[in-house]
Amino acid sequence: MAGYWIIRGNLKDQAALEAYAAAFQPLGQRYRVKIIAGRGQSKTVEGPGFDRQLVIRFDSYADALACYEDPEYQALLPLVQRAQERELVIVEGETD
Repeated sequence: MAGYWIIRGNLKDQAALEAYAAAFQPLGQRYRVKIIAGRGQSKTVEGPGFDRQLVIRFDSYADALACYEDPEYQALLPLVQRAQERELVIVEGETD
């Protein structure tokens, strides 16, 4: 079963978000992530709204957890926290 990061957030600092995205790229390559939703339009139809929505696919739930727990990713948390107020949920799901 694949693993997914579901991220919803409100942008606070565009430059910090761009720096985070650039710094995440090597980790994304190592964990073979695929962004499957979030680069286009979104509309919240129930619940609290967020500026940004993103769904990232990993080969497995274990990989999704490992990436989040990776010391390199943990070192990026202050940067992403400066970039946006967010929630991140890791879920297991079907593969493409």
